[in-house]
Amino acid sequence: MNPQLIIFDFDGTLADTLPVFLDVFDQAADKYGFRRMDRGRHHALRQLDARQMMALREIPLWKVPAIATFMRSAMGRSVAGIRLFDGMAEVLRALKARGVLLAVVSSNSRDNVVNVLGPELAALFCRFECGASLFGKLPKIRKVLAATGVAREHTLLIGDEIRDAKVSAEAGIDFGAVAWGFNNIEALIAERPARVFRQVDELLA
Repeated sequence: MNPQLIIFDFDGTLADTLPVFLDVFDQAADKYGFRRMDRGRHHALRQLDARQMMALREIPLWKVPAIATFMRSAMGRSVAGIRLFDGMAEVLRALKARGVLLAVVSSNSRDNVVNVLGPELAALFCRFECGASLFGKLPKIRKVLAATGVAREHTLLIGDEIRDAKVSAEAGIDFGAVAWGFNNIEALIAERPARVFRQVDELLA
Protein backbone atom coordinates (compact mmCIF):
# COMPACT_ATOMS: atom_id res chain seq x y z
CA MET A 1 0.00 0.00 0.00
CA ASN A 2 1.34 3.43 -0.90
CA PRO A 3 1.78 5.83 2.03
CA GLN A 4 -0.67 8.66 2.67
CA LEU A 5 1.96 10.58 4.66
CA ILE A 6 5.68 10.76 3.93
CA ILE A 7 7.93 12.23 6.62
CA PHE A 8 11.28 13.28 5.19
CA ASP A 9 14.53 13.74 7.01
CA PHE A 10 16.31 16.80 5.60
CA ASP A 11 20.10 16.56 5.85
CA GLY A 12 21.38 13.92 3.45
CA THR A 13 17.86 12.98 2.32
CA LEU A 14 16.32 16.04 0.70
CA ALA A 15 19.43 18.20 0.61
CA ASP A 16 23.13 17.54 0.06
CA THR A 17 24.37 19.13 3.27
CA LEU A 18 27.41 16.89 3.79
CA PRO A 19 30.09 19.22 2.36
CA VAL A 20 28.84 22.12 4.50
CA PHE A 21 28.37 19.79 7.50
CA LEU A 22 31.98 18.61 7.35
CA ASP A 23 33.30 22.18 7.30
CA VAL A 24 31.00 23.19 10.17
CA PHE A 25 31.91 20.04 12.12
CA ASP A 26 35.59 21.03 11.96
CA GLN A 27 34.73 24.55 13.15
CA ALA A 28 32.85 23.04 16.10
CA ALA A 29 35.76 20.68 16.82
CA ASP A 30 38.15 23.62 17.08
CA LYS A 31 35.75 25.60 19.26
CA TYR A 32 34.72 22.82 21.65
CA GLY A 33 37.94 20.83 21.78
CA PHE A 34 37.17 17.52 20.13
CA ARG A 35 38.73 15.72 17.18
CA ARG A 36 38.14 16.92 13.64
CA MET A 37 36.55 14.61 11.07
CA ASP A 38 39.02 12.30 9.35
CA ARG A 39 38.10 12.88 5.69
CA GLY A 40 40.22 9.91 4.62
CA ARG A 41 37.98 7.55 6.65
CA HIS A 42 34.73 8.88 5.23
CA HIS A 43 33.62 5.49 3.88
CA ALA A 44 34.15 3.80 7.26
CA LEU A 45 32.39 6.65 9.08
CA ARG A 46 29.31 6.13 6.91
CA GLN A 47 28.70 2.82 8.67
CA LEU A 48 28.39 4.39 12.14
CA ASP A 49 25.34 5.75 13.94
CA ALA A 50 25.30 9.13 15.73
CA ARG A 51 26.38 7.77 19.14
CA GLN A 52 29.26 5.83 17.61
CA MET A 53 30.33 8.97 15.76
CA MET A 54 30.37 10.99 18.98
CA ALA A 55 32.35 8.30 20.78
CA LEU A 56 34.88 8.10 17.96
CA ARG A 57 35.38 11.85 18.00
CA GLU A 58 35.53 11.81 21.84
CA ILE A 59 32.57 14.17 22.24
CA PRO A 60 31.09 14.12 25.77
CA LEU A 61 27.29 13.97 25.85
CA TRP A 62 27.00 17.07 28.02
CA LYS A 63 28.57 19.17 25.23
CA VAL A 64 26.17 17.96 22.54
CA PRO A 65 23.40 20.62 23.00
CA ALA A 66 25.88 23.50 22.77
CA ILE A 67 27.65 21.91 19.80
CA ALA A 68 24.35 21.32 18.00
CA THR A 69 23.29 24.94 18.53
CA PHE A 70 26.61 26.21 17.21
CA MET A 71 26.47 23.93 14.16
CA ARG A 72 22.90 24.89 13.24
CA SER A 73 23.85 28.55 13.41
CA ALA A 74 27.00 28.01 11.35
CA MET A 75 25.08 26.01 8.75
CA GLY A 76 22.56 28.83 8.56
CA ARG A 77 25.36 31.20 7.56
CA SER A 78 26.38 28.73 4.82
CA VAL A 79 22.86 27.94 3.60
CA ALA A 80 23.51 29.51 0.19
CA GLY A 81 25.91 26.66 -0.54
CA ILE A 82 23.33 23.91 0.16
CA ARG A 83 21.29 22.41 -2.66
CA LEU A 84 18.56 19.81 -2.93
CA PHE A 85 19.67 16.56 -4.54
CA ASP A 86 19.16 16.51 -8.31
CA GLY A 87 15.59 15.61 -9.20
CA MET A 88 14.24 16.07 -5.67
CA ALA A 89 12.16 19.16 -6.48
CA GLU A 90 10.35 17.30 -9.27
CA VAL A 91 9.74 14.32 -6.98
CA LEU A 92 8.23 16.51 -4.26
CA ARG A 93 5.91 18.22 -6.73
CA ALA A 94 4.79 14.86 -8.14
CA LEU A 95 4.12 13.35 -4.72
CA LYS A 96 2.08 16.38 -3.70
CA ALA A 97 0.11 16.18 -6.95
CA ARG A 98 -0.77 12.58 -6.09
CA GLY A 99 -2.32 13.75 -2.83
CA VAL A 100 0.44 12.52 -0.53
CA LEU A 101 0.92 14.59 2.63
CA LEU A 102 4.53 15.71 3.05
CA ALA A 103 6.31 16.62 6.29
CA VAL A 104 9.87 17.28 7.44
CA VAL A 105 11.35 16.06 10.71
CA SER A 106 14.90 17.30 11.19
CA SER A 107 17.45 18.25 13.82
CA ASN A 108 18.38 21.15 11.55
CA SER A 109 16.59 24.46 12.13
CA ARG A 110 13.29 25.27 10.42
CA ASP A 111 14.82 28.44 8.96
CA ASN A 112 17.64 26.47 7.33
CA VAL A 113 15.23 23.87 5.92
CA VAL A 114 12.79 26.44 4.53
CA ASN A 115 15.57 28.61 3.08
CA VAL A 116 17.02 25.66 1.15
CA LEU A 117 13.62 24.49 -0.08
CA GLY A 118 12.52 27.95 -1.14
CA PRO A 119 8.97 29.33 -0.87
CA GLU A 120 7.38 27.19 -3.60
CA LEU A 121 8.66 23.82 -2.37
CA ALA A 122 8.24 24.70 1.31
CA ALA A 123 4.54 25.32 0.62
CA LEU A 124 4.18 21.65 -0.44
CA PHE A 125 4.79 20.51 3.14
CA CYS A 126 2.00 20.41 5.70
CA ARG A 127 4.29 20.22 8.72
CA PHE A 128 7.85 21.07 9.80
CA GLU A 129 9.15 19.68 13.09
CA CYS A 130 12.72 20.92 13.34
CA GLY A 131 15.50 21.68 15.79
CA ALA A 132 17.77 19.63 18.04
CA SER A 133 16.23 17.95 21.05
CA LEU A 134 17.53 15.84 23.92
CA PHE A 135 14.58 13.55 23.19
CA GLY A 136 15.50 13.05 19.53
CA LYS A 137 13.05 12.78 16.66
CA LEU A 138 10.42 10.58 18.27
CA PRO A 139 8.36 13.41 19.83
CA LYS A 140 8.53 15.28 16.51
CA ILE A 141 7.19 12.27 14.61
CA ARG A 142 4.37 11.90 17.12
CA LYS A 143 3.47 15.57 16.64
CA VAL A 144 3.27 15.09 12.87
CA LEU A 145 1.07 12.02 13.25
CA ALA A 146 -1.24 13.84 15.68
CA ALA A 147 -1.46 16.94 13.48
CA THR A 148 -2.20 15.05 10.26
CA GLY A 149 -4.38 12.31 11.70
CA VAL A 150 -2.77 9.74 9.41
CA ALA A 151 -2.49 6.24 10.86
CA ARG A 152 0.96 4.79 11.49
CA GLU A 153 0.42 1.99 8.99
CA HIS A 154 -0.09 4.57 6.23
CA THR A 155 3.04 6.58 7.11
CA LEU A 156 6.58 6.26 5.77
CA LEU A 157 9.67 7.99 7.14
CA ILE A 158 12.41 8.45 4.56
CA GLY A 159 15.94 9.03 5.79
CA ASP A 160 19.64 8.44 5.30
CA GLU A 161 20.84 7.49 8.79
CA ILE A 162 20.70 4.51 11.12
CA ARG A 163 19.03 6.70 13.73
CA ASP A 164 16.17 7.36 11.25
CA ALA A 165 15.63 3.61 10.96
CA LYS A 166 15.64 3.15 14.73
CA VAL A 167 13.24 6.02 15.44
CA SER A 168 10.87 4.73 12.77
CA ALA A 169 10.73 1.42 14.60
CA GLU A 170 10.13 3.22 17.90
CA ALA A 171 7.29 5.23 16.34
CA GLY A 172 5.74 2.15 14.75
CA ILE A 173 6.00 3.44 11.17
CA ASP A 174 7.75 2.09 8.08
CA PHE A 175 11.23 3.29 7.17
CA GLY A 176 12.48 4.03 3.66
CA ALA A 177 16.28 4.08 3.28
CA VAL A 178 18.03 6.28 0.71
CA ALA A 179 21.38 5.40 -0.82
CA TRP A 180 22.65 8.96 -1.38
CA GLY A 181 22.98 10.19 2.21
CA PHE A 182 25.39 9.87 5.12
CA ASN A 183 25.14 6.21 6.18
CA ASN A 184 25.93 3.77 3.39
CA ILE A 185 23.08 1.70 2.06
CA GLU A 186 24.47 -1.61 3.37
CA ALA A 187 24.38 -0.25 6.93
CA LEU A 188 20.80 0.91 6.42
CA ILE A 189 19.66 -2.36 4.86
CA ALA A 190 20.90 -4.11 8.01
CA GLU A 191 18.16 -2.19 9.84
CA ARG A 192 15.52 -3.91 7.65
CA PRO A 193 13.84 -0.93 5.99
CA ALA A 194 10.42 -1.40 4.40
CA ARG A 195 11.72 0.23 1.22
CA VAL A 196 15.10 1.02 -0.31
CA PHE A 197 15.63 3.91 -2.72
CA ARG A 198 18.88 3.83 -4.66
CA GLN A 199 18.08 6.84 -6.86
CA VAL A 200 15.97 9.93 -6.26
CA ASP A 201 13.41 9.12 -8.96
CA GLU A 202 12.67 5.77 -7.26
CA LEU A 203 10.78 7.77 -4.63
CA LEU A 204 7.95 7.87 -7.17
CA ALA A 205 7.82 4.09 -7.68
